[in-house]
Amino acid sequence: MLHFARWKIILILLISIGGILTALPNLFSAKSLQELPGWLPHNQINLGLDLRGGAHLLYEMDEKELVADWLKDIVGDVRDTLRKERIGYTGLRESIPNKSVTVRIRDQANFDKAYEQLSQLSIPLDTGLVFTGQQGNNLDVTRSDGGLITLQITEPGLLQRIGSAIEASIETVRRRIDAFGTTEPVIQRQGRDRILVQVPGIKDVSRLKALVGETGKLTFHLVDTTSDVQEAQRTGKAPPGTELVPSEDGFSSAYLLKARAIVSGENLVDAQPGFDQRTNEPVVTFRFDTAGARRFAKVTQENVGRPFAIVLDNKVISAPVIREPILGGSGQISGNFTVQEANDLSVLLRSGALPAKLTILEERTVGASLGADSIASGKIAAMIGLAAVMGFILISYGLFGVFANLALAVNIALIVGVLSLLQATLTLPGIAGIVLTIGMAVDANVLIFERIREETRAGKSVIAAIDSGYSRALSTILDANITTFIAAIVLFWLGSGPIRGFAVTLSIGIITSVFTAFTVTRFMVAQWVRARRPQAVPI
Repeated sequence: MLHFARWKIILILLISIGGILTALPNLFSAKSLQELPGWLPHNQINLGLDLRGGAHLLYEMDEKELVADWLKDIVGDVRDTLRKERIGYTGLRESIPNKSVTVRIRDQANFDKAYEQLSQLSIPLDTGLVFTGQQGNNLDVTRSDGGLITLQITEPGLLQRIGSAIEASIETVRRRIDAFGTTEPVIQRQGRDRILVQVPGIKDVSRLKALVGETGKLTFHLVDTTSDVQEAQRTGKAPPGTELVPSEDGFSSAYLLKARAIVSGENLVDAQPGFDQRTNEPVVTFRFDTAGARRFAKVTQENVGRPFAIVLDNKVISAPVIREPILGGSGQISGNFTVQEANDLSVLLRSGALPAKLTILEERTVGASLGADSIASGKIAAMIGLAAVMGFILISYGLFGVFANLALAVNIALIVGVLSLLQATLTLPGIAGIVLTIGMAVDANVLIFERIREETRAGKSVIAAIDSGYSRALSTILDANITTFIAAIVLFWLGSGPIRGFAVTLSIGIITSVFTAFTVTRFMVAQWVRARRPQAVPI
């Protein structure tokens, strides 16, 4: 156990020196770090919300809006299906409270055929819900007297729809937050229909809320110039085939728009902030995909001289006149934007629309000063714990305690180095995990050193006692650390937020402490034995 091949010595030194070098950047400020040689590591540990300050936002998805959009899709599917089969119908309508769509078949002779075709709109749920006991179809299609067919959204179907919408929203929110240039935001699902957003280090929280909370649903509509907008506003009723949409373009309070959209944001492939070449005003340039470009070109060719509206989240942001056909599939949005507004709008459009509106349920802002106090408290706790452990091990085991303390220092450097290399986020529970690791790191050395004492008392020689102490303690050390490591993995897998931060530092600390306590100290003891040729074990 005390013999080390040359390659093992090189590997131990490389790991130890590499850990110290990767941990070193955390001792410098960001400005000082830029002055270091390029060959040195430059990654630093990312500080979490509780250490760096920032925003904590808990959003709830509008389930009612999600259901309403789904019911509209079902109505469209029912209409298309019955028209394709040339089956006459009446009374096609949706009911949001009942989560259902009803339709009445005119001719009783077509009733069975209509029921058979509409039943195909009910899709079996994927097997991902089997383990939660949610099985069946997304729709329950039933028929009743009088030619009435009902398509009812099932609870398992709704849960699957909400889950898909939450996952899509998380990705959309992540793309929007990435535009701020922040590091390691926490964006995760909570419960049935909620999303937790934690963004460390952000200063403009109001801008973050505005950007994340916007649904970002973009559509292009033709403006109805044949009807009276004032009359529609006064009566609150829009002519058939049109809708009254409020405006934020500064020219009109509202517009009457054709209900059917020319193109939607789904056909958008890119949006970038820019400046108008004629007026030098901030604008947003956009580009459609092939299908959207073709549809947009056709509509603009047929409606030269007419205005069309650009609608974002049911508000007109611009209503320019079509001067000439737009054939290239690209254009620009102008609307008296500031530079920041143009940039935010381009971020919204690039990231895509949210499936449904997100409402803030909980908002907390953690100040940087509180984070600094937490870091200071964590440092004090770590230093006190480190000093106490080192003092105890030094008093108890003398020279071997020095070896253990040196290995402990290497262990801490390795933990910090790995966290820096992985660009992990350090939180207060993470600091607690490091402090706990400091206490646990010498457990292996205590086991080894006590075993060496027993072997020495039994009359064995120095080399035999040391060799036996390390070999016999190995299985106990591995058993103890493997069980703790399994617990840390479970915490990381099932936990969230602070629990995960604790699990990350604890699991890394377990791996590094086994390496330093068993391998590094054994290497130092072996070098001491070779150099000193001791007659007794000073332990």
